[in-house]
Amino acid sequence: MTRIEVTVDGAKVSDEVEPRMLLVQYLREKLGKTGTVIGCDTSNCGACTVHLDGRSVKSCNVLAVQADGHEVTTIEGLAQDGELHPMQAAFHECHALQCGFCTPGMVMQSIDLLNDNPKPDEQQIRQGLEGNLCRCTGYHNIVRAVQTASGQEVNK
Repeated sequence: MTRIEVTVDGAKVSDEVEPRMLLVQYLREKLGKTGTVIGCDTSNCGACTVHLDGRSVKSCNVLAVQADGHEVTTIEGLAQDGELHPMQAAFHECHALQCGFCTPGMVMQSIDLLNDNPKPDEQQIRQGLEGNLCRCTGYHNIVRAVQTASGQEVNK
């Protein structure tokens, strides 16, 4: 077992973990952060995307011990004081979810995308999200949600 200290959604946590435990397992199984979804377990789908020190990572591709001393934000950590994060609100407004399985990862990746490029065009959004898969193929509304969150005009 290895002791880690990590800040998750603003709360400091100190824990013993198996050295081979994945970050997604740690978040879900030890901390109950079930909004972080295990999709493919191979880092292909992006459903497990979280922010590690403000940058999106696929948490099925990171060991929990690698998060030691760092800050992790999950989908549960985005809303503040009962208010959805602007990206969550845009996903809701644009109906950018179908079954909802990919949504947490899409939201986390979309926030990171806008941090790098605050006004991406449609092609840049599609490229920025290509590591996240929507098995329902609901990409059109996801792109509209990212455009809405970035303050761009969107045809509805």
